[in-house]
Formats: sequence, structure tokens, C-alpha cells
Amino acid sequence: MTHTQEKIKACQHWIFDMDGTLTLAVHDFAFMRRALGLAADAPILETIQAMPKAQAAPLWLKVNAMEQQFAEQARPMPGAFELLENLQQRGVNLGILTRNVMPVALQVLHNCGLGHFFQAQNILDRDSCQAKPHPAGIHLLLNQWQAKANESVMVGDYLYDLEAGKAANVATVHINTQAQHPWPQVTDWGIHHLHQLISD
Repeated sequence: MTHTQEKIKACQHWIFDMDGTLTLAVHDFAFMRRALGLAADAPILETIQAMPKAQAAPLWLKVNAMEQQFAEQARPMPGAFELLENLQQRGVNLGILTRNVMPVALQVLHNCGLGHFFQAQNILDRDSCQAKPHPAGIHLLLNQWQAKANESVMVGDYLYDLEAGKAANVATVHINTQAQHPWPQVTDWGIHHLHQLISD
């Protein structure tokens, strides 16, 4: 194990993306873009936010409805329960930073049996702060915890998670179950299974 990996495992403040990180990825973003009438490569939240309110309003309703459907399919990522239990026993701070809305985030955590690991004030949705890749949510959690960035880590499955982590100067872990890690410039540790993060 490298020094960087050892340092990450020893971190006292852990922030997780949710979908595709603590849960198996079920979102079909290509389908969502087609249903919303967006370009194939458009970032969904940012594109709708840039629209006039009257145009955006029905699209937000569609997004929320689709996210609710995906939430009902949510299943935990293998190793998620064991990792969170290990971290909780170590007394570390645990947070969620998601681009979902709060009702969806809470439903997903409940469905996956992971909700009890997180205090309500440590779950941030897209309305709590500027969404990833902006680092606002990480800064907010670190401030709440009075935590140092160099003792903190952001774990996620997508570029936005890693970019947010780098912008906040915290360590970044990229989980990809296929062991594909295409963003080395913003990834401190690429893993294929959450068990790799569990301390002995």
C-alpha cells in the first residue's frame, strides 16, 4: 500500500457521493436527457438551471419524478455497509454530497439500509449548496466539523465528485467497479471495490 493510500485510510472526515458510490448505479442519464429534450452531452442540472424559470419548472418536475423512480430501484454497493460500519466504529465524521434532492437522497439511503450512518445535517443535496463539481458542499461539511482538508477525503464514481474534492484540497478516491480510472489528474486513489478502503 502506498503512503497516499495509507493516509487516505487514516482520514477522520469522509464525504461520499451516493449514486454509483454507496449504491449500485441505476441512473440512465442518456434516457433522462432524451426525456428532457436535452443534448446528448449536456449536464442535466446546469442546463436546466440556465433556462428561464418558466421553461425550467416543468423540467425540474420531470427530473424529480425520474429520480424518484431510480430511488425505488436503489441497492447498496457491495462493501458499503461494512465500510461505513468500520468508519463509524473509528469515530470518523461521515457526510453525503449528492446532486439529487433531499427526499430522493433519504429514500435511497433508507432503501439501502445505510441511513443510520449519517446525521441529517451531514447530508447535502443540490439545494443545500452549489452542486458538484463546485466544492461548496465539501467546504460546508468541513466547516460544520471544524475539519482540516488534509484529514478529509471525497469518495465518488464520477468526474464531478473528484473535481469537487480537488477544488476543496481534500484527498479523492474514484470507485469504478470495472477498475477503469480515466481521470488521474484528479484521482488520488482508484479502487474497484469499497472493501479496499476498510482499515484492518
